[in-house]
Amino acid sequence: MEQDTMRKLNNHLGTYFIYLFLLIIGFSCNLDQKGANPPNIVLIFADDLGYGDLGCYGHPTIKTPHLDQMALEGMRFTQFYAGASVCTPSRAALLTGRLPVRFGLASSSMRVFFPWSLGGIPREETTIAEVLKRQNYATGIFGKWHLGHKDEFLPLQHGFDEYYGIPYSNDMSSVTNDWKGASLFPPIPLLDGNELIDSEPDQSKLTQAYTKRSVDFIKRNKKNPFFLYVPHTFPHIPLFASEEFKGSSLRGLFGDVVEEVDWSVGQILKTLKEEGLEENTLVIFTSDNGPWLTVGDTGGSAGLLHQGKGSTFEGGMRVPMIAKWANHIPSGSTSYALGSTMDLFNTIASISNTQLDGIEGQDGVDLSQILLGNKEKIRDEMFYYLGDELFAYRKGKYKIHYKTLNPYIGEKAQSHNPPLLYNLEVDPSEKYNLAAEMTEKVIELKKLSDKHLDGVVETENQLTKLDSVMIAPLFGR
Repeated sequence: MEQDTMRKLNNHLGTYFIYLFLLIIGFSCNLDQKGANPPNIVLIFADDLGYGDLGCYGHPTIKTPHLDQMALEGMRFTQFYAGASVCTPSRAALLTGRLPVRFGLASSSMRVFFPWSLGGIPREETTIAEVLKRQNYATGIFGKWHLGHKDEFLPLQHGFDEYYGIPYSNDMSSVTNDWKGASLFPPIPLLDGNELIDSEPDQSKLTQAYTKRSVDFIKRNKKNPFFLYVPHTFPHIPLFASEEFKGSSLRGLFGDVVEEVDWSVGQILKTLKEEGLEENTLVIFTSDNGPWLTVGDTGGSAGLLHQGKGSTFEGGMRVPMIAKWANHIPSGSTSYALGSTMDLFNTIASISNTQLDGIEGQDGVDLSQILLGNKEKIRDEMFYYLGDELFAYRKGKYKIHYKTLNPYIGEKAQSHNPPLLYNLEVDPSEKYNLAAEMTEKVIELKKLSDKHLDGVVETENQLTKLDSVMIAPLFGR
């Protein structure tokens, strides 16, 4: 009886060790597979697309079937924020995972780079592309850069293998802008790598050109991991659509342009599927800031949110965000978690299994566990800078405004003492100021934002470095 018991025990132990051995071998193989075949990353960044400009975010007449399908097959965020409410600092935040005020890409006197700007993204800042090069990713950008147009600031000097696009906004031209100082603008350059290949290109062909280059990049790099960054020129004004899309939308030219961007997304998703890359590619779509409301029907919609581009109200910085990764991100899911474009730096590093050793501290957090459906909340605060000033701060569901601005109309901010207070989970339109009845909450949030400001160190500003010869006519010299 005792021998029989011992024999059964030995059999069980043998089986246990066999399972343990197989588990270890399998785990080891998975690690090797992850290291050998990390996921591709496709990051598509619209320009001035508002929270309410897509079908899956409630627009009644703009048709966005590819983005709607992407949301059905992936995750849609309802509380996702750009890093700033205008182009340059927003793109800086996206690519570095840091608040632009920390490295001189935020200024209250010169909010974005112009053709007469001499500055750009500092060499010591690390971009997503540079991080992914550590894992031997191929890196390409096809679209608008807006982080400095001098050679040392262009994408090839900041981690990208390939670049095709325009270096700043499409309205910074005397041809496309009737602003009184527009005569100072040189022709818009179209660059391939560091080389000028065209001046004042036909903008109606840009979206399709970016798409063609993106599809070609995917096909050429399908056997190794790649990072594809597509920062579209549109729907920033002036608006241009190709002949195939012009006049096709009930929303007019703005709708035509958005629907062509949606087509572009569809072409990229189609290529990934045809090349067998769908299950090993994370695709993210979002926008650099809210809609440009002061340009009338050539601007977009923030939906139920207040204000738009250039403002630190929700409409200026809360943007659409859709993420798809087949068999990883739960299909048809919606995340109500706070998220930011700055978080994409840490999230992509985590998903690609890339260490961030030696890189300056990030302001972003890793959202990968939210994307994979394992967590509901990671971030709990947001900082709303306009230029180099902190205008507003959010902690949990509450947000305080120290200053507010009706952008592009007089450009004069209004200070608030005490700060305005809103419960964004109840009142996303920021209509009901709770400051008078919740004074303790105002004090609590102010202490937290003051602590943050104590840790922000002033640095050399890049946006205020200007070509004095080019700007002299502005000052009558």
